[in-house]
Amino acid sequence: MSQMKEGQPLGCIRPSMVFGAVSSDTLEDVLLDLAMENERSLSALSQHAGCFKETSIVEFVFLLSEQWHLDNSARYQAVEILERFMIKHIEDIYNSAVAAQKDSDKAVTDNWSSFKVQCHEIFMLRLVSCIQIASKLSFHCSVINNNTVLKFLQSLGYTYSKEELLESELTVLKALQFQMNVATPCPYVEMLLEVLGHNGCELPVKRLHDICLKILDLVYLMRNSIYETLLRAAVENSSPNELQRVMFLTVKEDFMLLAAGIIAASAFILNHECWSQVLEHLNCITGITVESILELSIAILNHSIGTTTPRKH
Repeated sequence: MSQMKEGQPLGCIRPSMVFGAVSSDTLEDVLLDLAMENERSLSALSQHAGCFKETSIVEFVFLLSEQWHLDNSARYQAVEILERFMIKHIEDIYNSAVAAQKDSDKAVTDNWSSFKVQCHEIFMLRLVSCIQIASKLSFHCSVINNNTVLKFLQSLGYTYSKEELLESELTVLKALQFQMNVATPCPYVEMLLEVLGHNGCELPVKRLHDICLKILDLVYLMRNSIYETLLRAAVENSSPNELQRVMFLTVKEDFMLLAAGIIAASAFILNHECWSQVLEHLNCITGITVESILELSIAILNHSIGTTTPRKH
């Protein structure tokens, strides 16, 4: 049952999480679907994945989403929509510039330089469009209307019209071929927690979920630092080469691994005595090695609470 939180705006009803209400057959089916979705995403990963998940961008999306009363899932979706749109948009423009160069004497670099200037000028418009779209995909929050967005943009010195806002949304939708339900880590975390509870995990799942949400925020905000630590540990080198970084992209974008690492880190914070048990559970549920989950959770913990966690024996 949905419950309104005290002091929460009437336009945004956020139901509290309820665990333990789903049958084992349903859990198995949903978990399998998430695993397959994760594999599909990783198999089609762009070499530029993560370029638009810089801390400053993520922090801005999070703060603006909070101001506009979006729930956790919606703001992560806004980040992922923005990331996928910008990569796809830039790749399309670059390919068009290369094609146009074949039919003219103008160098690709000239068209590319012009586009980069234009992209910088309209980036804020594209960012708020992605947040607007994410709000429309959320069943728990009211849609962010154009008046609210225009007022915000005007406060930053922009003078866009409602027509330009609509055109910007349409540009994002067309670039992503109207496939807007992009994956986020939230359902992976929630589903793994659901299965943990079903399998008899000793920790209170609801409390674990509350910590996971905070850790997930932190991981998005400190993403590069956390994964850089993980990469250096994996290659046993303080200066990984470009090939190693490219091959590591599938690790950085693996939502199932991320969810497992976040839950493991949260379990250590909640009750470190149950940490080994949670690691074993996550290994059985996901098929990801205990060592992989362990290494990610250690990197997260070291960058969040600054502790050196005990190794699993």
